[in-house]
Amino acid sequence: MTKNVADELAGLELPVERGCPFAPPAAYERLREQAPINKVRLTSGGQAWWVSGHEEARAVLADGRFSSDKRKDGFPLFTLDAATLQQLRSQPPLMLGMDGAEHSAARRPVIGEFTVKRLAALRPRIQDIVDHFIDDMLATDRRPVDLVQALSLPVPSLVICELLGVPYTDHDFFQSRTTMMVSRTSMDDRRRAFAELRAYIDDLITRKESEPGDDLFSRQIARQRQEGTLDHAGLVSLAFLLLTAGHETTANMISLGVVGLLSHPEQLTVVKADPGRTPMAVEELLRYFTIADGVTSRLATEDVEIGGVSIKAGEGVIVSMLSANWDPAAFKDPADLDVERGARHHLAFGFGPHQCLGQNLARMELQIVFDTLFRRIPSLRLAVPMEEVPFKADAVIYGVHELPVTW
Repeated sequence: MTKNVADELAGLELPVERGCPFAPPAAYERLREQAPINKVRLTSGGQAWWVSGHEEARAVLADGRFSSDKRKDGFPLFTLDAATLQQLRSQPPLMLGMDGAEHSAARRPVIGEFTVKRLAALRPRIQDIVDHFIDDMLATDRRPVDLVQALSLPVPSLVICELLGVPYTDHDFFQSRTTMMVSRTSMDDRRRAFAELRAYIDDLITRKESEPGDDLFSRQIARQRQEGTLDHAGLVSLAFLLLTAGHETTANMISLGVVGLLSHPEQLTVVKADPGRTPMAVEELLRYFTIADGVTSRLATEDVEIGGVSIKAGEGVIVSMLSANWDPAAFKDPADLDVERGARHHLAFGFGPHQCLGQNLARMELQIVFDTLFRRIPSLRLAVPMEEVPFKADAVIYGVHELPVTW
């Protein structure tokens, strides 16, 4: 590595926006080539270890000596202003911010709701939902259609609402607050969106405690009552996590998956010719875009050696899952979108004990949407040049703001 590159990396502040919509920032590759674990500066002004190698990322995410509790002093956050920290520490932790036995105890009662067998029963209903919104697309006389508003966002929103027992009539409210929370705009706006959404969910759980239904939240309330462990604040934190994560990420992947396939027509041809290959295509699209990058942070609770690097207790670590998913040591020719790659060992859903709870649901939704959309509208195409598609360079969760399509 030349001195100029070394100087550039030493002065680099992370995260870095994606310059090309179909690739990680060039600096990520240079960091990984220099060493898969590097000390970097954050835009917040702090420092942390940046883990960009696939093997090293898996090692960190599976190691119980790294804490996920964002309330701890020294935890690496991109935003460290006092008001945000106070808001974070004033609320019970989300499951993503729990460690060890506490995390296992919170995850265990819910994981049964997301097994492959349990979710298979939802497949016909998800298919109905997808067909309904595609029916509406085909019925309109207006072209182009914004796929984000017509399909990508409403499908996972309605699915998660029915699973959790959230009124879909409130979707504009929770979608707008979630979008604000994952944007990289005003921290005041993000804190306000967080508070408003949390208050809404608090009221929702209160209503379900008195008027239960046939949904995940009501079943959790009934279980806790039977066990004598009713925890209203904990249920609010659980509901907050499942509602926000359950629609925002999948919605962005639907849009990006369509962009990826339309911009690689030879890959789309493979999927159209054999829908049995769609599950592999979904895994490759998840790897290729890795929409949640730089959000997986940890704090070393004791001295740990990873990949030959000594990380001291109290030091922060940020795993770049995007960089890890483009590591040529794990994925040959990672810049190639190859729907037959079989990239199931990607880290788009994380790894280790905090691996995404709803990954099976997300996979099912993506498979159904891609198969149905390209079967029913085989001539679907972008209505604007690729360079005019507004990608979310300003958001924590990558995606597109809108996606004009026609046929």
